[in-house]
Amino acid sequence: MKIVIPGGSGALGTLLDRSLTAAGHQVVVLSRRPTGPRQVGWDGRTPGAWTAEVDGSDAVLNLAGRSVNCRYTPENQRAMMDSRVHSTRAVGQAIAAARRPPAVWLQMSTATVYAHRHDAPNDERDGLIGGEEPDAPPSWRYSIDIARAWEGAQSAADTPRTRRLALRTAVVLGPERGGALDSLSWLARLGVGGPIAGGAQYVSWIHERDFARAVEFLIAHEEIDGPVNLAAPNPLPQREFMRELRAAWGMPLALPASRWMAELGAFALRSESELLLKSRRVVPGRLLEAGFAFEHPDWPRAARDLVRRLRGR
Repeated sequence: MKIVIPGGSGALGTLLDRSLTAAGHQVVVLSRRPTGPRQVGWDGRTPGAWTAEVDGSDAVLNLAGRSVNCRYTPENQRAMMDSRVHSTRAVGQAIAAARRPPAVWLQMSTATVYAHRHDAPNDERDGLIGGEEPDAPPSWRYSIDIARAWEGAQSAADTPRTRRLALRTAVVLGPERGGALDSLSWLARLGVGGPIAGGAQYVSWIHERDFARAVEFLIAHEEIDGPVNLAAPNPLPQREFMRELRAAWGMPLALPASRWMAELGAFALRSESELLLKSRRVVPGRLLEAGFAFEHPDWPRAARDLVRRLRGR
């Protein structure tokens, strides 16, 4: 199959390019700064010469969007929103105009669309969309607004001949330097990776191998469309998540952090405390119902595997 990946020059795009190419597929990456023979330039906003890659392709997987690991200033919020909505609209326009549109359009989304909660997990059928939680700061609402607008741009596209999937993805953990696992590992190794604000908030995650396998699974299973949660089936509270990560590194103890310490640390790192404090209890209901078998369903074994690979790098 020919698979086009807009916004595919980052860590997730590199992972999927490697996995899909190894499986025998032809992969073309759309990038604002193309560097390789299989990369094609685009601006992420408007149709252009790149649309020729979409016409006749078998699948499009749009990953484009500015990183959310930043301070939520008005300028950054606009950039996060615009980069997602504009790129999604552009992909939709390219598919709508194609003489031979792709069979499937997989659109990146986020598990952050679900409510901050501890009482029950969020799946695609019964999960609560966030934005009205009484115990969540108003500043968290904008992340949900972005997620809704992101998915709304795909839903609004006039692409009746193309199956559409919105990938509500939890944090993807892999051994790359500078990634989420690497940053969390530094906290664990320095002895400061303890419970944050009590540590009851849930962490939803997915091993990079299962993320790549789930994408291939969804491309192949023509009966699945709409929102799909890409998360391991066993989220766990932050205090347990970090305890297992510390164990994988051989660090039994760590200092806890209060909420104000998390706020201060996020400010110093030019990030947002929402990434640490929001309870994301998300489960992959539709993947499990369709028969997808996770290689890494539980965090303790996944943490050991990822730490071993991170040590090797």
